[in-house]
Amino acid sequence: MNTDAALVRLRLDLAYDGSGFSGWAAQPGRRTVQGVVEEALGRVLRLPAAARLTVAGRTDAGVHARGQVAHADVPAGAWHAAVDSAGRALAGVLPGDVRLRGLAPAPDGFDARFSPLWRRYSYRVCDDLATADPLRRNETLWYPRRISLDRMNSAAAALVGEHDFAAFCRRREGATTVRRVLRLDWARDDDGVAVAAVVADAFCHNMVRALVGALLVVGEGRREQSWPGRVLAAAIRDSAVRVVPPHGLCLAEVRYPPPAELAARAAETRRVRSAPLA
Repeated sequence: MNTDAALVRLRLDLAYDGSGFSGWAAQPGRRTVQGVVEEALGRVLRLPAAARLTVAGRTDAGVHARGQVAHADVPAGAWHAAVDSAGRALAGVLPGDVRLRGLAPAPDGFDARFSPLWRRYSYRVCDDLATADPLRRNETLWYPRRISLDRMNSAAAALVGEHDFAAFCRRREGATTVRRVLRLDWARDDDGVAVAAVVADAFCHNMVRALVGALLVVGEGRREQSWPGRVLAAAIRDSAVRVVPPHGLCLAEVRYPPPAELAARAAETRRVRSAPLA
């Protein structure tokens, strides 16, 4: 077999501070995570052209990640020539705001975008500005009013499950807004910061930030606890739902099934979902 013509699929596990990036997706004239990683991978493997990365979650400008996953199909010959030093070399080439957590050939059937069982995001909110940590200002929303997590968790319960989240998403032509939310709740960390945990099989554009925005106004008492559920049921983008700033958001984890189930999971994910029956 001609190993120069054959391809090997690599899995990359990444973490990054999104503050200095115009999001994940490559854009002409802008610094993006995808552009930086693709350029670095091409240098390390001595590729004639950049290997295109496919990612689990296309984070927006300013959004961070601790558990991002991507894959790239590269010439097998280039990989085998660099395999012993590729991970260390790539980590050394990447800038300080992007860290490589893992680099290895992916199992058969692996697709970073379509194979995940779920993705978990976190969103940090400090509602006591007297104790706000300036060293974490780039990853925490400083909120000027105190919020009740009990009210927010009560309201969040209506948003868990499979629903049409059109009211909390920016629509894209031909794309579904039906998603299955597995977890949505708030807790305070050891420093008293309110942290949302949001787990779903997938997310549409601005979905997490819109959900957080809707729950925050409930938490401060400006909306009743039933309001987010009513907005969800209307399935129409509501101007009263504020999309919170991106810097409090972090892609924390992407979970995949066992290797034998990867291809089946990818096939299932690719099917277009319609709104669930009432």
